[in-house]
Amino acid sequence: MVPPHAHVPGLNARHPEDWFDHIKASVTGETPLALLGQTEAWQVGLTYFHDGYFWECHEVLEAVWMRAPDPSPERALIQSMIQLANARLKLRMDKPNAARRLCGMVDDLLRQCGAAETILDVKLSDIDTWVNDTRDLINLRYDA
Repeated sequence: MVPPHAHVPGLNARHPEDWFDHIKASVTGETPLALLGQTEAWQVGLTYFHDGYFWECHEVLEAVWMRAPDPSPERALIQSMIQLANARLKLRMDKPNAARRLCGMVDDLLRQCGAAETILDVKLSDIDTWVNDTRDLINLRYDA
């Protein structure tokens, strides 16, 4: 279910509190770590990210993050996606310094993933590309 708009704090209305509950419910305390990448919350969160629904991405991925063991490469990867969505949201909110700081956090989180090339069916090199794309957007808009 696609929200009626991409929420941007201070710009437009937040979605109803229960809007994402059915998506987040796809992750339970019984969801095995090996299946987190197949949950609706993970899949929808990635779709939201790619479609520019950054606040919404964070909202649904948080349920997946809470289920991942701490510490674990999976938890670090999920948190990297949440922070990358936050960086894109901050960029949309015209807060380039916050976006830059969050990109640095993503770099740190990816280092916590170890030598894995893929976690939860996502290539770490793809996330690295997305964070670099975010930096390029920041530089294009604010350092030109």
